[in-house]
This record gives sequence, structure tokens and C-alpha cells, in this order.
Amino acid sequence: MPSMADINVTPFVDVVLVLLIIFIITAHVMDYGIEVKVPKTKTVATSTKDLPVVLVGPKGDIYLNSNQVQLVNLVDTLHKRFPGQNAVYVRADAQTTWEILAQVGAELGQGKFNIQLVTEPANAGSHR
Repeated sequence: MPSMADINVTPFVDVVLVLLIIFIITAHVMDYGIEVKVPKTKTVATSTKDLPVVLVGPKGDIYLNSNQVQLVNLVDTLHKRFPGQNAVYVRADAQTTWEILAQVGAELGQGKFNIQLVTEPANAGSHR
């Protein structure tokens, strides 16, 4: 019998179909998390709201205004020092890991606080 010179594409199609099924099943898993609206950098809206500031340092240390607090005490401290307040600024260092920010956001969310992230425009040195 002579050998076949044609390419057998059946195993290739099988692998592609399996990968497609895996992608379809796991696609909904990738669509979760905290919804983020990317700020526009051309203009900066100034805010005159006087809200408490939660500062997250590069090593994960958390401050409420200028006093250091533990993550587990953050919501209670906010309720005690700012009664009736339902919003807070969160200012984080660029080197802060996402895990710490997610934990702070989760704690503040459980405390029913509206979180407003403090950002800086990309073109801070040049004004048009």
C-alpha cells in the first residue's frame, strides 16, 4: 500500500472544538469583579466635597485622614469619626497591590460607603 500524502485534519478539528467549548464555558467567569470606569484625562473635575480620605500606602498600611487604622476597624472608625457620612475618598499609592485595594473596597462596600477614587491626570505637567 502506498503512503498517504494528505494531511489528516480530524485531530486538529477535534482539538479546536474542545478549546472552543472550554472557552464558551469559561467566558462568563471572566466577566466578574468590580466595575471600573476609566477616568478621562483631558479634563479634571475639581471636587469641593469634604469627605474622609482613606490612604493606602505602598506596603499596605491604611490611614484614615492622617491616623493609621487596621483594615478590620476601618468601617467602625469611619462611622464613629464621621457619623452620617456615606462616601469616602480612597487614595492609593501607585505601588499598592490590587489585593489590598480590593480588601479595602470590600470593607467599605460592606459598610455601605460610596467609594470615590482619587486619581491624577496623565498630563499633569502640561495644561492646554
